[in-house]
Amino acid sequence: MSLGKLGFRILPSPPRLDSALLDRFRGLAAPNLADAMGRFNFMDAGMQSRTGLPLCGLAVTVNARPADNLLVHKALQVASPGDVVVVNTCGNTTSAVFGEMMCNTAVAAKLGGIVVDGAIRDVEGLASLGFPAFSRTVCAGGCDKDGPGEINVPISCGGTVVMPGDIVVGDRDGVAVVPRASAAEVLELVSALVARETKRIAEIRSGGLFRPEIDESLRRHGVIE
Repeated sequence: MSLGKLGFRILPSPPRLDSALLDRFRGLAAPNLADAMGRFNFMDAGMQSRTGLPLCGLAVTVNARPADNLLVHKALQVASPGDVVVVNTCGNTTSAVFGEMMCNTAVAAKLGGIVVDGAIRDVEGLASLGFPAFSRTVCAGGCDKDGPGEINVPISCGGTVVMPGDIVVGDRDGVAVVPRASAAEVLELVSALVARETKRIAEIRSGGLFRPEIDESLRRHGVIE
């Protein structure tokens, strides 16, 4: 049952994915996951790691009014240990919705990280706390705590759709979002991709430096003979 009304509400989190299934995503590279999903479901290049720490967890989504973080505060309470809070600030880049004080709460609650399509601040403090944090910008400006906003609704973050309970994987290359309903399928696809890459690396080390299909493609286009 949801609390509140449309535009100012807290929805329940979906049933949690099996922890063993989620654990299989830990350590996977965001680019490999994106490739496995047809080169979709990754956040744009503006979404950068601010502490240099990877993350992997289930999404608790927040749709926040520009320059307001009331529902971001509440999301820290709603989230379970290991979860990743994913925030859409509706285009605001000058009002940080997360900083060192909130990070102390997030660490004590054993959350898995935060991703903000907008601004965060106190990045040195976040790094010293060992908390994975990704954002579009870093800015000294703060924000209000009045609302409205929503928790556990579909949002856009970094140009991709994030649903409550999706698997969010972030590293220095960016952030990939695995739809919860496709988690098992994506694991199979990324496993096959990694196997192909491992085979190709072995070929390179054995002397096969260049892929023959490159020249084949250039011949088809009449670039080489």
